[in-house]
Amino acid sequence: MLFTLGVNHKSAPVGIRERVVFSPDRMEEALSGLTQSTPVEEAAILSTCNRTEIYFRSEAHQPTDRVLHWLGEFHRLKPSEIQPYIYRHHDDDAVRHLLRVACGLDSLVLGEPQILGQLKGAYQNANSSGTLGRQLGRLFQHAFSVAKNVRTSTAIGSSPVSVAFAAVSLAKQIWGDMKPLTALMIGAGETVELAARHLSTNEIGRIIVANRTVERAKPLADQFNAEVITLQEIPNRLAEADILISSTASPLPILGKGAVERALKVRKHRPMFMVDIAVPRDIEPEVGKLDDVYLYTVDDLEEVIQENLQSRREAARQAEEIIESQVDTFMGWLRAQDAVSTICAFRDKAHSMQLEVLDKSLQMVAAGKSPEEALGFLAHTLTNKFLHEPCDSMNQAARDGKLELIDAAHALFKLPETDTSGNKISS
Repeated sequence: MLFTLGVNHKSAPVGIRERVVFSPDRMEEALSGLTQSTPVEEAAILSTCNRTEIYFRSEAHQPTDRVLHWLGEFHRLKPSEIQPYIYRHHDDDAVRHLLRVACGLDSLVLGEPQILGQLKGAYQNANSSGTLGRQLGRLFQHAFSVAKNVRTSTAIGSSPVSVAFAAVSLAKQIWGDMKPLTALMIGAGETVELAARHLSTNEIGRIIVANRTVERAKPLADQFNAEVITLQEIPNRLAEADILISSTASPLPILGKGAVERALKVRKHRPMFMVDIAVPRDIEPEVGKLDDVYLYTVDDLEEVIQENLQSRREAARQAEEIIESQVDTFMGWLRAQDAVSTICAFRDKAHSMQLEVLDKSLQMVAAGKSPEEALGFLAHTLTNKFLHEPCDSMNQAARDGKLELIDAAHALFKLPETDTSGNKISS
């Protein structure tokens, strides 16, 4: 069976979500530990600022309890601390959930495309860690295909709506003209790049990119003619920032209240607009209590985002219809896998019968029997051997009143309808 267990922006506040984030440098360790210490045969982990989800396959009874216990142990949390925020899905509901996530229908920003890239990253991590098997691997590939179909056949991605877009829209509402302003971007990932793109479109005066390593930030900075600094330089440059957008994978806050207080003094208390998109948070929550600071987290952006959703809602309804049909398609494939071993065993048995009867027929020819007699024996004996067990089973099924087996045989072999005497019923 396939399962999903996780938390997201709808089920848990940021304070809970940041406690169950899997950092990229521990992902391989997590996947290995999960499959070794729980009854999980296949697994993949998606961990973003808005969700942490574990997708897995297991044949054990109630494996989600074991996985929840493991999740708590890994993050040094009691299961009771996260239990109220956890959602669980299995089989078709788990498939449906993953398809909705891939299409951006379960995102904070309806239809946002970034989640698909993050899912592909989760797939690649699981694949390189050796925890992705036939069923889960096929499910992820199916999800990618469905997401592409939804993107091309609906208008789900036609409006430029994202967390980054919402952040820049809010900044524009507060500041108005952006030409005289300086933006400090902390991090060099996709969200920061997208926010920088929106700032550039709105003709921001200057962009500074701060990152742990200058080398990684330089390609991003070059796109927008931005200056690159290290994280250690932020306290000395913070006062220049009218707008600050931060999204890193740091486990600890990068920006504290003291540094911001000093920057405000240098700025002579000109306002600073800050958006902390990271989970765990990059900016200490106490910063939001300072006068002249407008601090927003991903949860605060939801109201801004709602204003940009109307054009996507009809497309989302169309996407849901596509997803429902594709859930059925995947579950059909999954059920067919259960029959593979039976089909193989059936073919092996038939092949064994064939070899046995063919050997006896060849012996008849070698003993002087005519080829016609040997062929007649082969056809008659092989037919009887093939039909003996199915006929016995149908006969017993009829005695037991299990007529669905008889109906299945009629449909499978396209048998003509007959009356109780065995005569064909004309149509």
